[in-house]
Amino acid sequence: MCNGDDMQTELENRATAPEGDHVTDRLGRPMRDLRLSVIDRCNFRCTYCMPAEEVGPNFPWLGMSEWLSFEEMLRLVRQFARLGVEKIRLTGGEPLLRAHLPELVKGLRAIPGIKDLAMTTNGILLSLYAADLKEAGLDRVTVSLDALDETVFRTMNGGFDAPAKVLEGIEAAQAAGFKDIKINTVVRRDINMGELVPILTKFRGSDVVVRFIEYMDVGNVNHWESDQVVSSAELIDLISNQWEIEPVAKNYSGEVADRYRYADGSGEIGFVSSISQPFCRPCNRSRLSVDGKLFTCLFATEGTDLREPVRSGESDEELHDRIAAIWTQRTDQYSQLRWGGKKKKDGDKKIEMFYIGG
Repeated sequence: MCNGDDMQTELENRATAPEGDHVTDRLGRPMRDLRLSVIDRCNFRCTYCMPAEEVGPNFPWLGMSEWLSFEEMLRLVRQFARLGVEKIRLTGGEPLLRAHLPELVKGLRAIPGIKDLAMTTNGILLSLYAADLKEAGLDRVTVSLDALDETVFRTMNGGFDAPAKVLEGIEAAQAAGFKDIKINTVVRRDINMGELVPILTKFRGSDVVVRFIEYMDVGNVNHWESDQVVSSAELIDLISNQWEIEPVAKNYSGEVADRYRYADGSGEIGFVSSISQPFCRPCNRSRLSVDGKLFTCLFATEGTDLREPVRSGESDEELHDRIAAIWTQRTDQYSQLRWGGKKKKDGDKKIEMFYIGG
């Protein structure tokens, strides 16, 4: 693993001229992936994202008038697509709480250059909307599932619902014709370590890919402590005691998960190692909050407002140039610097994950 200085030198050496009006940042990274948050609210209170003791009944949520309309989102996404974005992932909060979401999916599906549409959801409402989303053009679904045991499940998500409803949602997605379904499991040493093998056992032999995510220091309200992190290397050792697994090459540049497969051919497992093995080097992700702020890193301290320019009447070309200017100045490599021992100043607060999506 190279250090931050080595990474910057390598990326600057590899930087290439934009293709058409596609853009690269100051470290040579293209903009290929947009995380589009459609709502800041959620029906869970997961300990690693939106814990109930911090995000309670009186939390100052955005007003609906502050949300981008679907029309405004589509207008902005058209400019992101012109600049190189090919993949859109709908996030939240919980995206299925946004009314009429299939209408947005239809609009996104019609934008030239968008090749892949995905959504991350906690799955509780998925059984109600899976068929409509598939018909509208959604390609892929990722479902958060941190435990199969109901007590552990509720401990992780703040005491809401039951894993049976999430499993029902996954089954509905399969019945609707979704072929690329992934499970995201955030691992915390003090809570759900005992659930990993049961989750793998549940989906082993199916087309559903389980991905284990290291507990990350995103935002401020989750009170992250490093001793709660279980590294991917430790997880691989644990799983190898149960089944023989072997590494697989990444599907594409910028894929965050390290891929493994069962040696007997009964499926695939992913590991997202933001803490122990940062992947800033190929990061090509931009993030647009529901109120129209553009963030160039999951660990950002602030974003750039695009809602005001949209609502004040800027032309498409002006919006295009504004977004391009933001990306071409991007130097973000937070996880890499943190891995190398360099941290933000104590007074710097990171944006909460539920505000811009994971």
